[in-house]
Formats: sequence, C-alpha cells, structure tokens
Amino acid sequence: MYNQRIRIKLKSYDHNLIDKSAEKIVKAVKSTGAVVSGPIPLPTHKKVFTVNRSTFVNKKSREQFELSTFKRLMDVYNSTAKTIDSLMKLELPSGVEVEIKV
Repeated sequence: MYNQRIRIKLKSYDHNLIDKSAEKIVKAVKSTGAVVSGPIPLPTHKKVFTVNRSTFVNKKSREQFELSTFKRLMDVYNSTAKTIDSLMKLELPSGVEVEIKV
C-alpha cells in the first residue's frame, strides 16, 4: 500500500464527455479499494472569437464564437498496485485529455 496521493486532471471541450470519463475513473478506482475525492469541477475557461460577418462592407456586423474548456480534478488516496494497473487499462474517449501525477 502506497502512502502517496495520485492527482488526476481531466480536460475537455465537451462537458458530457468529461463527466462520463470522471465517472468511469471513480468506478475503476473504488473497485480496487482506494479512496477517491472528487471529481471537483475547476473553473471553465471560455475563449471568445469575434469575426466580421462580411469581408468589405458592414464593419459593425460581427459574429462571436466561444470555445469552452471544462476541467475536473480528482485525488486518489490509499492506492495499491492494483489501482494503478486499473487506471492504466482504462479506455477513455478521445476527446478527453488526462494528466496523472503521482
């Protein structure tokens, strides 16, 4: 049994995808007997793009697009080798970026 914390950060543009991935991770970790705190939602980062609607006339007519980045944070305590093994074998969707720190 390790006495260290494993911190898992998830990033995605789709909030449904990130919530389902977090749920999968929690189920996998709890099945090995480790303790999970989270998923804790971190602030959503919104990037706004403003574009002219036409190329030449109507300068005041603009269109705005936004790209939201959703983040979740989880800590795993009392992890075993089995816990780490189950995290490595987990199949997550391609739209989710996972960062694991030990």
